[in-house]
Amino acid sequence: MAKKNRIPHKFLPWIDVRKKFNLSHAHVQMARELGLNPKRFSSYANCKEQPWKLPLPQYIEALYEKSFGKNLPDNVLSIEQMAAHHLAKRKAKKAAKAALEAGRDESKISEESSNDPI
Repeated sequence: MAKKNRIPHKFLPWIDVRKKFNLSHAHVQMARELGLNPKRFSSYANCKEQPWKLPLPQYIEALYEKSFGKNLPDNVLSIEQMAAHHLAKRKAKKAAKAALEAGRDESKISEESSNDPI
C-alpha cells in the first residue's frame, strides 16, 4: 500500500486559497513571497461589490512587479512541491542532529574508557 504524502499545516491554507479563488501555482507563490495572509484573500478579491479593485490574480501580479521588479518568480513550484522540499529538509536536519548526537555519545564513551585506571 502506498504511503500518502503528508502536507504540513502551514501549507494547507494556501491550497484552499488556490482552489477557492482559482489561482495558478505562480500566483500562490507570488502571494507567499509578498507575505500576503491567505485568510484575508476574500477581502482582496471583493471586486464585485467594490469595482475599483483589481481582480485577485492581477492584484497579486501588480504587487509582485512593484515589489520585486519582475513579472514572475524565477522558479515556480506548486505548494505540494514546496511541502515535499520542506519535509525533506526537516528529515535531513533530523538525521544530521541524530548523527551529531551519536558522535557525541561515542566520544563520551571513549573518554570514559580512557580515563579508567587499569
